[in-house]
Amino acid sequence: MSFVRVCAASELPRGGVRRVDVDGEPIVVIRADDEYFALSDVCSHDEVSLSDGELEGTTLECWLHGSRFDLRTGRSLCPPATRSVPVYDVKLDADQIYVSTVPSTDSPSSAAVSLNQESVR
Repeated sequence: MSFVRVCAASELPRGGVRRVDVDGEPIVVIRADDEYFALSDVCSHDEVSLSDGELEGTTLECWLHGSRFDLRTGRSLCPPATRSVPVYDVKLDADQIYVSTVPSTDSPSSAAVSLNQESVR
């Protein structure tokens, strides 16, 4: 599995949400407390940017119609979205955040990384 550096951890404060491009794919990188998450930046309902939405705990709400997505699994938690969004593995190396170039095929909850970990695996 290949990873790409997306930003320094120090550039993403708690509650921070940042859109990045990984191999041409729009990805939203999120710091919720001391965990980092990455998922597709495209809402599965109306194809708008999720990085413009509201973060609450470990859920991200789409700004357009209010669909909510679980950061750990990408699962849609309420209508109008009915489909999940892909999640991506995250690695933390020193102060650098790296995101996988392909969506996670493992248990989605393993895709996150905390400040206390060096990497997911």
